Amino acid sequence: MLSPYAAKAAESEGRSVPIPDDPVRTCYQRDRDRILHSKSFRRLKHKTQVFIDPLGDHYRTRMTHTLEVSQIARTVGRALRLNEDLIEAIALGHDLGHTPFGHAGEFALDEAIRGHWHAHPSENPTPSGFRHYEQSIRIVDVLEELNLTAETRSGIDGHSKGRKDLSAHDGEPTSTLEAATVRISDRIAYLNHDLDDAIRSGIISAIPKRFDMLGTTHSGRISTMVQDLIICSQDSQSINLSGSLLDCMNDLKEWLFDNVYLLYPQRYPDVRKAQNLVKELFQHFSDETQLPERYTGIQGAVDYIAGMTDRYAIETYAKIKLPNAWKA
Repeated sequence: MLSPYAAKAAESEGRSVPIPDDPVRTCYQRDRDRILHSKSFRRLKHKTQVFIDPLGDHYRTRMTHTLEVSQIARTVGRALRLNEDLIEAIALGHDLGHTPFGHAGEFALDEAIRGHWHAHPSENPTPSGFRHYEQSIRIVDVLEELNLTAETRSGIDGHSKGRKDLSAHDGEPTSTLEAATVRISDRIAYLNHDLDDAIRSGIISAIPKRFDMLGTTHSGRISTMVQDLIICSQDSQSINLSGSLLDCMNDLKEWLFDNVYLLYPQRYPDVRKAQNLVKELFQHFSDETQLPERYTGIQGAVDYIAGMTDRYAIETYAKIKLPNAWKA
């Protein structure tokens, strides 16, 4: 029943460590289950997406973002007769490597690592910086040893676009159509839920009329994007958006950067505080003697800090920085 362009479990390149077949599940189902039951996945529920507000129960977290990406990507995949199990595995694993405090924490950790190597140029620069998708691969390969299939790993490694515009090339299968579906679904998910959260936070009060072509409600905008993606990708060897919608989505992304992502740290000092906290944790744990057992060197410090939830990072900071009497 799958499309001739879909990834077939029977044709998978397999795992780095071969294991016996499961009597019930395909290899991609097993990937999904391994990710779903991992400790890294569970920690996503206490990691910031964009807005740092412990009292706001309805703001997205990394966990809810991941689930929204999975839902959107599976809807597209089902309509195009792609392999939903592979789509779900990639979607659930794509953000495992994110730091505490979302992109603010990622930027701070990257800056801290680069600052360390600038101060110690004679040392071997590994890692040279921080990118969450590379850390996601490190988690599934090394830290949790999930032994995923090559197709799932490739999809996780290639999902991130950063601030770059979506282009027609993003829908081309560098590995599989399923991976391309998740890559574009990630953009659809965060454009819409960050817009929703930005309105809830009060950082914006209205959406410019030029975006009405996408819809005037949260669900309406998602439906417009998903349906356009499905219609333009039917019987195609790539995942496509219409030119007009692609331009509008890229325009919305830039508007969000200018009016939300870059403005938020200026208006809410907690973002700067969180970034400084991450940097100070890195400075502390870059001394290998301070690291817990099994973590070593600068890479160990990165692994330990990147794996923290927001609240664990705050608790750890209080433990090492505040006098005992003040903690109470």
